[in-house]
Amino acid sequence: MAVRCQYEGSDSIGVFTKLTNAYCLVGIGSCANYYSIYEDQLSEVIPVIHASIGGCRIVGSMVSGNRNGLLVPHTTTDTELQHLRDHLPHKVKIQRIEERLSALGNVIACNDYVALVHPDIDKETEEIIHDVLQVEVFRHTIANNVLVGSYAVISNQGGLIHPNTPMQELDELSILLQVPLVAGTVNRGSNGLAAGLVVNDWAAFCGMDTTATELNVIESIFKITDAPQSAISTTMRNALIDSLG
Repeated sequence: MAVRCQYEGSDSIGVFTKLTNAYCLVGIGSCANYYSIYEDQLSEVIPVIHASIGGCRIVGSMVSGNRNGLLVPHTTTDTELQHLRDHLPHKVKIQRIEERLSALGNVIACNDYVALVHPDIDKETEEIIHDVLQVEVFRHTIANNVLVGSYAVISNQGGLIHPNTPMQELDELSILLQVPLVAGTVNRGSNGLAAGLVVNDWAAFCGMDTTATELNVIESIFKITDAPQSAISTTMRNALIDSLG
């Protein structure tokens, strides 16, 4: 099931965390308890990596990635880049991007196959996203918001979208992304979905303020089950080996 947690008293866990099917990045400086929550749930299957970007711990907002790659902004130092390279699975490509919209996590929403991006993103950046993440790229808005990475959380199983998204747009996006979508909130009514929620294909983590109803929606749309963790680990490890092989 989805796990509620806080990063040093903040329910905006997605600002400090990036979770994919191949790795999990957690901002440096977090209390050991927060880091251990991810270790307990994920470390059998994927690495959990302490990281910073440009000296900042808001890694969730600054980077974008999936099981194929990781995109980091130009503010990332050589030392930080090397640290990530040393700890990421060797098949994950990492690329530093010269993009003025440098909070990549806020302007890109992606799973392992498709990415929605801010309409004003550079053409060159769009090509890098396509090449490194190995996804189809679509310029889009969500409920008239250009920060698609902030107002959508998507996995290969499903997606949670800004609560004001009209039904017609929800249907269009669902066809585009090829996954079921639902409009919803986290952290007791917050529409900043990516700030309050991180998911991959078998795990979900959200802020402590997330209500039971919101939790049910998250577990349903992302197909997060109560299956024993070891069974999920085995299944996901096999799936990862197949996909990376």
